[in-house]
Amino acid sequence: MANSLQDQLMKAGLADKKKARRAKQAKREDANRAKRGEIEFEDPAERARRQRAEQAERDRALEQERHERQREREIAAQIRQLIETHRLERGNGDHSYQFVQDKKIKKLNVTGKQQDQLARGLIAIVLLGEGYELVPAAIADKIRQRDPEVVLLLNEKGDGDDGDDPYADYPIPDDLMW
Repeated sequence: MANSLQDQLMKAGLADKKKARRAKQAKREDANRAKRGEIEFEDPAERARRQRAEQAERDRALEQERHERQREREIAAQIRQLIETHRLERGNGDHSYQFVQDKKIKKLNVTGKQQDQLARGLIAIVLLGEGYELVPAAIADKIRQRDPEVVLLLNEKGDGDDGDDPYADYPIPDDLMW
């Protein structure tokens, strides 16, 4: 008994009726188009080679995209680990420190010492999930190398000696709050 290859594949479970029907229909449509002269009859080996090349290109693109997503997840995990291991305790911050995030003014309660360190650029404010954390400036630089958007505030360290500062001779009151 000579069964067709299609019947043998269906019995082996490698194909189903739906795929067989689609294959027959596609073959019929190609033959009709070839008769009408709409398409040139393409060599099956050439078609298979072209399809393999297209599939290989799609696979490369999908692999590249998957690799990029994996890299982004690794960077996010590195940032989260840096923040969680080096964050500074804010305790019962009695001073509020305001900073800008996405054109909105946000407020963070910090201690007086931390407020001074923030102003001098010794510590930075970073974004962790939906909250904010304080980290040393060296760690903020490492985080900024991986993703600059996570570091919300890192003031530049200055030596404080501006030769052309007209108000250098006037002391700033300790109780001045912005």
